[in-house]
Amino acid sequence: MADETGRSGAFSRRGLLQGGALALAAPALMRRAWAQGAGPIRIGFPVPLTGAFGAEANDQVRAAQIAVKEFNAAGGLDGRMAELLVRDDKLNPGEAATRTLELIEKDKVNFLVGALSAAVTLSVNNVARERGVLYNSISQSDAINEAKDFGRTTFHEALNPHMTAGAVGRYVFPKHGKRVAFLTADYAYGHEMVRGFRRAGEALGIEVVADIRHPIGASDYSAFLPRLAALKPDVLCLCNFGRDQVVSIQQATEFGLKRTTKLVAPVLLFTARKAGGDAFEGVVGGTSYYWRLEDSVPTAKAFNDAFRAAYNGAVPSDYGALGYAGVRSVLESVKAAKSTDTDKVIAAMEALRADFYKGPQYFRACDHQSVQSVLIVESKHKDQKGPDDVFTIVGTEQPDEARLRTCAELGHKA
Repeated sequence: MADETGRSGAFSRRGLLQGGALALAAPALMRRAWAQGAGPIRIGFPVPLTGAFGAEANDQVRAAQIAVKEFNAAGGLDGRMAELLVRDDKLNPGEAATRTLELIEKDKVNFLVGALSAAVTLSVNNVARERGVLYNSISQSDAINEAKDFGRTTFHEALNPHMTAGAVGRYVFPKHGKRVAFLTADYAYGHEMVRGFRRAGEALGIEVVADIRHPIGASDYSAFLPRLAALKPDVLCLCNFGRDQVVSIQQATEFGLKRTTKLVAPVLLFTARKAGGDAFEGVVGGTSYYWRLEDSVPTAKAFNDAFRAAYNGAVPSDYGALGYAGVRSVLESVKAAKSTDTDKVIAAMEALRADFYKGPQYFRACDHQSVQSVLIVESKHKDQKGPDDVFTIVGTEQPDEARLRTCAELGHKA
């Protein structure tokens, strides 16, 4: 055997010392390489895998994995691959803060995407903002755009209640009447949706006859429905989510409210509609995405096909699509920045003009709110072409900053 000088025989002392030095230095070299961007691109993804919104959260994970897969298949960032680190926030702000801190401090994530509750998303954002980690929220929230909760690392991929309820109200109130009642989940999401409806309704002359609050996870609405029926509203807005939406619509239908009242949900969930069945017939609501967009939007067809191929022919839900978009916005910005440096990726996201899956969208400068379309859908159970053909798209509000609350109103300085 030859040593490094070319002589035969045992290892030289010099070679042994060099090898030992390299071995001892390896951990330090690895840490330095990681800091310089040689490791995987890690995206923390806290969502409520367990709890009332579990069906929606699990679909977010599935769709987010599509975005990671596409990024990696295209070569990543000069060979650096992306990883999705999923954590269960249990629909609890305290749990979400703990999991987010672990993702940042222990798992060393580069970026954060996720959440599925207005309260939880603020908790995640607070931790991320304090530690300078970019967070792209995929939960509906008005507060996250306001100056008191916003930070330069804060982005909001999802629609917000002002946009969603406003679009639905502008469609519903002129068609179905001005006496309006609310059945409202008693937390930030419900409250903000009511505010959005009220604001849109002011210009249309609506009369609010009641705003009845219920706790998250309610299983019996029988105490509320007679009170609502006695008020004879033209429109009942069910400002709730997930299983709450399924149960309240089923019980309102069984009670016979549809005979006199139009049932409306600001966010009409694909998962809720499939779980609720025929009780949803005729219910109108808003959504950020419905898979039948593929009939007119090429990027929706491409996204749906990728999801079908990965998950045995299934189609993505509305909140699933947000999981895809939230991760893809970050990874496309990483590509544009040619870096995982937070400042460079923030600048790239601010400049992003994209059509990933539903048509054009971009982030508004002052509050990093995604400006995008709002779809108005009506639930059907007749003439379905398959089990996933549950909605008809009856209207679309195109992307328009004029539909958002102004930057000044949100507390942002010019």
